[in-house]
This record gives sequence, C-alpha cells and structure tokens, in this order.
Amino acid sequence: MSSTISTTTYQAAQSVAKTVEEHFIFHHENAKRHNKDDFAPKPDAQVIESIIDTTFWASLRREEGHSPSISLAFLPPELSGQPLIFENRLTFTPAILTKLAPAVERSGIHLGIWIDGDELYIWGTTRVIPNLCFVLEVIEPGMLVIKHRRIDGFGKFVNVAVLKGDQIKIVDDISGKIPDCPNLVTSLIGFNSSSLWNDSLNVMVQLAVSMRDHKRGGILLVVPSGRETWRDSIIHPISYSITPTFSELAELYEQHETESEHPIWINKITNAVNHIAGLTAVDGATIINDRFELLAFGVKIGRSTFSSRVDKIMVTEPIVGNVASIVPPVQNGGTRHLSAAQFVFDQRDSLALVASQDGRFTIFSWSPCDNIVQSHRVDALLF
Repeated sequence: MSSTISTTTYQAAQSVAKTVEEHFIFHHENAKRHNKDDFAPKPDAQVIESIIDTTFWASLRREEGHSPSISLAFLPPELSGQPLIFENRLTFTPAILTKLAPAVERSGIHLGIWIDGDELYIWGTTRVIPNLCFVLEVIEPGMLVIKHRRIDGFGKFVNVAVLKGDQIKIVDDISGKIPDCPNLVTSLIGFNSSSLWNDSLNVMVQLAVSMRDHKRGGILLVVPSGRETWRDSIIHPISYSITPTFSELAELYEQHETESEHPIWINKITNAVNHIAGLTAVDGATIINDRFELLAFGVKIGRSTFSSRVDKIMVTEPIVGNVASIVPPVQNGGTRHLSAAQFVFDQRDSLALVASQDGRFTIFSWSPCDNIVQSHRVDALLF
C-alpha cells in the first residue's frame, strides 16, 4: 500500500516547501555546470510539503514510551548503496513511521521514501545515499531538519532548514559569502573554498559537531601555528599542557588526499576528532593550532595585559531574515561566551568555538572590516 499526497495540516510545511524546492533546483543546476552527475532526483514542492507534514505528526507520537528518531531519504532503491528492500511497500503515514523508528534510529540509517504517481511509499532502508539527496531528520518531537549530502562527500550533511513547531529557520546561503565570515561558517553552509577549513574533509566542522554531541559544553580555541602570543591570554600555570604537541589528527589530515575514501582511515580520523572534541568537556578551554595539533586543554582564559576589556560584539546567525546586532558581550551568553569573546578580541588571528549544554553553538571571530568581535550562532547548521 502507499499514501496519496493530500492537503497538509502542518502550516510550516506549506510555508517552507517552495523555498526548499528552489534550493534543490539551484544546487542541481550548479552541480551540472561543474560536470557532476551522481546526485539524487530533486523533489518538487508538493512532495516536500507532504513528507514534512507526515513526518512532523509522526514526531509527536510515542512508541512504547519513546519519541521517534527518524531520518528519511527521498530516492528510489536503485540509487542507494546496498539497500534493504521490503518485500511489500509500506504506507507512508505517521503511524507506520512511528512503528519503524526504533529499527532505524541509529546514526547513518535512512528510511527510503519514493513516489509512484501521486503516492509516496516506504521501500526500505539504506546507509548510502547519493549527493544532493533530500533528507528529513527528526531531532526531537516537533523539530525537523531538512538537509542533503554535500557534493564532495565526507563530513556533515548541509542543513537547508530547521523547523520547530511554527518556527522556521532557512539557512541563508548568502551569509557564507559576506566579508569576514569565517570559513568554518562557510563550510557548514556548504560552499566550496580553497581554505583548509572547507575542503572535502571538513575537520573543523566535524570537531564542532562532536563538541556539540557530548552535551557538556566546552570551548575550542584555534590559534595560528608557529606563534606563542596566545599564551598572553591564558592564566598560568596551564594544568594540562601538551609537550610535545599531540599530532595524531594533524598526521591523519595530511593523508586525506590519498586515503579519504578508505574506511579504515575514515574510522581513524573520526576517532581522532572525537578524542580532541572530548577534551573540551573538561572545565576550561582546549587549544589546537590551525594544523590541528593539540597544545593544551583545561585552560583558563584571562585578559591579556596588552589588551583592554571587550565591550561590544556583533551577533549574527546565518538564517534568512537575520539582521546583525551589536550588543555588550554579557548579553550574548554566560562565562564561556564572555571569555571566548575576550580571547578573540585579544588574539585577532584566532577563532573560538563555544558549545553550550543546551545545544547552542557559537563561533567567535575578529572582523577587520568592522573592527569588532563577531559572534556567529550556528546551531541551526549543526543539527
């Protein structure tokens, strides 16, 4: 059996569907211009609206006391890698999604959704999907993320929109192109760049995701290699200084051009990323350089004797309709955010990544154009 596309009842699905369709049309056409042809079919607005509507109502249900955690991929089974195909098509309804959720809640497993005429149905599961495949993930009851696999493979999917009840956040592609926007933000949005911050590996993105996943909060400071000025903004002695620098992640990164498709290498670099990100759960900041070498962790940030106190920051979010605002740093978060802003104010060639226990994630960088610390709230990009 299969489910006929009908009028939706979740208003946010109606509001966002056309915008999401346009996103996929744009990126499919752009991929073709760059001679890329290994991507999934693009869904139209009606399909997008129906998938969102059905999945939203499924997210509010419970199965044996548990809320569903589901990832849906829109593609036919012949375009997936080693699909698990059901003998009979399943009805695409909230009830069926809720029943199936416990079997596919592990990371990286997608329920395959396809269409026959005007009927959507569930054909099975897959762990491998092509580039630009429409994916809808349930994060928590009433909260959905629309995303797709980035064209250049390895790393976190590119988020397109976040829906939470009647709130809609559309990721703003243009925000990744503004002056002084850190390449890490650009990488999360999904643009290409010649910088090491945004190659096919996306190490910094993986670190950000892993930091957020441990849910303990933390700070990761990224400083230029070969320079020691960052020590002026640290309270001494450093309890957990690393000598010599720990270079596992750096050494694995250097192998990525030749090893990046090898499963053993992918597993090693994933473990190395999680190792570094796990250190950020220790009270204090973790410090790495831009070569991904670990310098210290559990570090206390202090104001440099060569600097003044940061008194204002520019707050941005890469979401359509967001307008940057200038506020005192105390209005932007707690102690972690304030100390990170001070560090970047003192060390203007550095970055600070701050994860909060509630899932909020902020990147602090220095803007030479506006002569101010920028606070980029990017949690909508990390779900």
